[in-house]
Amino acid sequence: MAHTILLVQPTKKPEGRTYSDYETVNECMEGVCKIYEEHLKRMNPNSPSITYDISQLFDFIDDLADLSCMVYQQDNQMYAPFNKDWIKEKIYILLRKQAGKA
Repeated sequence: MAHTILLVQPTKKPEGRTYSDYETVNECMEGVCKIYEEHLKRMNPNSPSITYDISQLFDFIDDLADLSCMVYQQDNQMYAPFNKDWIKEKIYILLRKQAGKA
């Protein structure tokens, strides 16, 4: 379990920056999915249910001005930075595991 900080900047405006922290990388990846789901709900307020595929989620991630994670590394007691491509890979692995359990 590695403490993870998610850094989000939706647009070029720096005042829109936010961060969230999570107990694990997987919780953080679920948080990214929830951000996208909230975005879809805002864009489709009258829709009773929201569905999407992973390519749409990845397009959303790519369209963000910045998205990165800082993951705590126990061995050197430092946070290591990870970019959008790493985040997308971790989300893919997480969703694949979830789909296998369904």
